[in-house]
Amino acid sequence: MREFINLTGKKFGKLTVMERADNDKNKNTQWVCKCDCGKIAVFRADHLKKGATKSCGCSKGEAISVSKLKHGMRRTKLYGKWNSMIQRCENPNTEQAKLYQIRGIKVCNEWHDFEKFKDWALQNGYADNLTIDRIDNNGNYEPSNCRWADLITQANNKRTNRIIEFNGEKKTLAQWVREYNADYRKVWLRLKRGWDFERAMLGDVA
Repeated sequence: MREFINLTGKKFGKLTVMERADNDKNKNTQWVCKCDCGKIAVFRADHLKKGATKSCGCSKGEAISVSKLKHGMRRTKLYGKWNSMIQRCENPNTEQAKLYQIRGIKVCNEWHDFEKFKDWALQNGYADNLTIDRIDNNGNYEPSNCRWADLITQANNKRTNRIIEFNGEKKTLAQWVREYNADYRKVWLRLKRGWDFERAMLGDVA
């Protein structure tokens, strides 16, 4: 049996090894790497050690990163949502990453493959106007914990939900917006500007 070599922290060309990934379908050892350009990708250990892979593909196209799959959907909204999900959980250069990483929220291994994510999305009610929502806000991005939701549904599920008391009742902002059939984003922006709740919900556009 070959001796296992831990590559964590090692540098191969423009790639810095971050952590161990699942083996590929042929049982080849793989590692999650961060390229100097900021992209995260998974590569085979033997390709790294032999020098066959030196970047995510941004230099010479010698490797295909998870964000450069040849599926012909890179310009679609679905691809954009998938890429944003990966970046906010795994790219330490994004502002959101710290919030997700400190809570241990990850993207499941299956969904690192865009094609598998796309299949799940299309089989579970995806539409361009919907966003991916974690049912358990402290859980991972994985099929059993995700759904496609409109802005109000997702806002109502946020752990940082804003509870507002109005006319003697306490509800989330999303619940109030639904009750008054208002525009969630418009009301949210008004509140951010410092409007009182009644004016934000019922007032004329500023």
